Amino acid sequence: MTLTVETPTSDTAPSGTVAETGSAPTEPAAPAPFPRRWLGLIAILAATLLNLLDASIVNVAAPAIRTELGGTASTIQWLAAGYTLALAIGLLTGGRLGDMFGRKRVLVVGLVGFIAASLACGAAGSIELLLAARVVQGAFAAVMVPQCFGLIRDMFGREMGKAYALFGPMIGLASIGGPILAGVLVDADLFGTGWRSIFLLNLPLGIAALVLGAKTLPAGAPTVKGLKLDLGGAIVAAVGMCLLLVPLVEGRELGWPAWSVAMLVASIPVLALFVRGQVRRARSGRTALIELSVFKKRSYTSGIAFVVVFFGSVTGFSLAVGLFLQLGLGFGPLRASLAMAAWAVGAFIGSGASAGIAPKVGRKVLHIGLAVMIAGLVALWFQFGSDSAPGTWALAPALLVFGIGMGMIFVPLFGIITGELEDHEVGSASGLLESFQQGASALGVAGLGTVFFSQFAIGGGAAESMGAAQWVTGLTVGLTVVAFLVVFGLPKQAKAEH
Repeated sequence: MTLTVETPTSDTAPSGTVAETGSAPTEPAAPAPFPRRWLGLIAILAATLLNLLDASIVNVAAPAIRTELGGTASTIQWLAAGYTLALAIGLLTGGRLGDMFGRKRVLVVGLVGFIAASLACGAAGSIELLLAARVVQGAFAAVMVPQCFGLIRDMFGREMGKAYALFGPMIGLASIGGPILAGVLVDADLFGTGWRSIFLLNLPLGIAALVLGAKTLPAGAPTVKGLKLDLGGAIVAAVGMCLLLVPLVEGRELGWPAWSVAMLVASIPVLALFVRGQVRRARSGRTALIELSVFKKRSYTSGIAFVVVFFGSVTGFSLAVGLFLQLGLGFGPLRASLAMAAWAVGAFIGSGASAGIAPKVGRKVLHIGLAVMIAGLVALWFQFGSDSAPGTWALAPALLVFGIGMGMIFVPLFGIITGELEDHEVGSASGLLESFQQGASALGVAGLGTVFFSQFAIGGGAAESMGAAQWVTGLTVGLTVVAFLVVFGLPKQAKAEH
């Protein structure tokens, strides 16, 4: 991404130093770029792409999976939810492992495990084996993903913004393009693999990332020596997140039974216990699972609030559009994916535009992107309120505008959020940030999905589904306005790295 916190000049002290006393800085300035950084970045992009694709492609292939392997509607839902839960629960520990053992080493372990789990998914002979393999996939993704941001910082130093300028567009395209790819692969039935091809695709991509990463990524020593994993804290965090996320995934499908509400309520004291334990460990000088110092950074705390609102609304809205097209209009997987293709194209265009605009306007690029998103959403709101059902390409112009605005946000966002972090904070902070993102996505799916189905019953027809989609779109407009306001908490000063 092209933005970081403004680089200090010779007359200003770097972040975290005490210029007034003349003491030496505790952390060095941004390191010189790593010689093989661009080849290493390709490996990191490939690893990130693996996670993004597998988090989004299963929903499109779910009907074909159920036809072959069986399973209830709830079981099929867990094909996506099992991955998401394992990822969200493991991210805090995964980020800390990179600090303890070195980011390259942990990334390689994560890649090997992810490739093996993908092979198990593609070869699964029963729905139970597929579910188990998906959970293992998510667990190894949690080991792999938090290392990516830290490795980019390690390799690019002062040129970190240039790396993020490529990272942002890839995130946008993968998030929206994943379902399109899944629809193409399932319909193509390459070599008779059908839905299995969406998992087998990970093998060449993962092996390429593994080989290239092993040769080009900096070895790197542990960020802080003497760290010990807080296993007790990891267990409490896992229990708390399960109590929170399981009912969010299952509650809507089952009509919010009493046990789901009880789990949500119970998650509050358990997560509070986790936070208290982290504070006590930090005060006593022991290693905490989370570097609590990151919450002193305004960019990070405001960034987490933004991520929760932004990703929750985008993920929930994406689900609602997919449900509208397939359940309301009767589109098949491929046709529904093509109908949403303009969204992916817009994300790519917006990412490229943001790379040029962001260095000039700073955090205002987020406001511009959100305003463009709102324009696209308003156009969609009017379309969903019309009397006639849209055809395959009717939604394309509005989705294109919405995608452009979304793409403008992906490029600078993570650079702004992590720009003030010290090296020893990156692993923990990245894992926590990703964990919030996954939780927000689950919340968005549960919340906006509930709104959609409260207005639409399966088999209700196009008119009823259009009314449901209009409700969801209106709520997404409101959430986007909230995100617009949250941006004011992010740092004002930022500039491009050259």
